[in-house]
Amino acid sequence: MTRARRAAYVALSSFGCIVFIGLCAILSGAPLLFPSLGPTVFLIFATPQAPGASPRNTVFGHLAGVLAGLTGLAATGLLTAAPDLTHPSWPRIGAAAIALGLTCAAMAALEIPHPPAGATTLIIALGLLHTVPQIVAVLVGVALIAGLAVLINKLFGVPYPWWRSPAPITASPSPRQPESSAKG
Repeated sequence: MTRARRAAYVALSSFGCIVFIGLCAILSGAPLLFPSLGPTVFLIFATPQAPGASPRNTVFGHLAGVLAGLTGLAATGLLTAAPDLTHPSWPRIGAAAIALGLTCAAMAALEIPHPPAGATTLIIALGLLHTVPQIVAVLVGVALIAGLAVLINKLFGVPYPWWRSPAPITASPSPRQPESSAKG
């Protein structure tokens, strides 16, 4: 695929996904469209073979972000507090730091890297989306994006894993050649 065709594919696929999710958000009245879907969509269509782009890592990475964000809010007593980005407080900073640390640890420990999940955890920990219906909407939005990614990439013949990227192939060391001995 030429660079221009690849760029057009990434642009149109991303555009279509966001329009679809936006339409679903309008029809449902739920916040299905949120900021960290942007980098998720980019990964899925620009680097479909990257481990972070796999549907498994997309779904579980954002799930880790949501759970860690809620944990950060609960640990700092902000679970029911209204968001306030204009007046930072130590509890809010603590919620964000706890949440991001937990998200990064979970993604590393479970081998589910998905960098946009770091944005999701901050969206939750900063209180922007934190009610049960909002959390459900975030997870539904992620699931819709993952499903659309499989559908669109397969439809256009773009290699993309159904669930998990194949394990990276590691080069095995070449057998050691016996040293030649010169008899002299």
